[in-house]
Amino acid sequence: MRNSHLSIAFGLILSAGLAIAQAPSQNQTDPVQQGTQASPLTTESAPATQQERHAPDPNRAAHRLGKQLGLTQDQVAQIEPIIADRQQQVAGVRSDATLTPRDRRAKLHSIQQDSRNKIEALLTDSQKQQFEQMLQNRRAQRQQQPQAQ
Repeated sequence: MRNSHLSIAFGLILSAGLAIAQAPSQNQTDPVQQGTQASPLTTESAPATQQERHAPDPNRAAHRLGKQLGLTQDQVAQIEPIIADRQQQVAGVRSDATLTPRDRRAKLHSIQQDSRNKIEALLTDSQKQQFEQMLQNRRAQRQQQPQAQ
């Protein structure tokens, strides 16, 4: 009789442990969101939950890009509104429920490309080369990561 009580208690503890282990963690990143965070111009990399989707701070992103590319303060100041505008446009596209997934991807790609072109217009030739190399490195890193299912 005592063994059956111990077996039941042990089973309950194991079941509770499994349930907790399989429950989604507050720190896990949504696989769909991982794809959106890995954009070539997004420089913020802190994971966010589905409940807390915060866009990176444009000021911080512009300064980080400035450090990576050796930009002047003037260039950083000109890039900040470009990043802020891109984030606002992306948020608008994501909230538009009338778009098909294909149209949404196309619009997001267009926004990214437009933002990239505006930023490249502000860079010197050597900074453009560094920027292109940085983007290629990020693409390569994304391709090496296993695809989330």
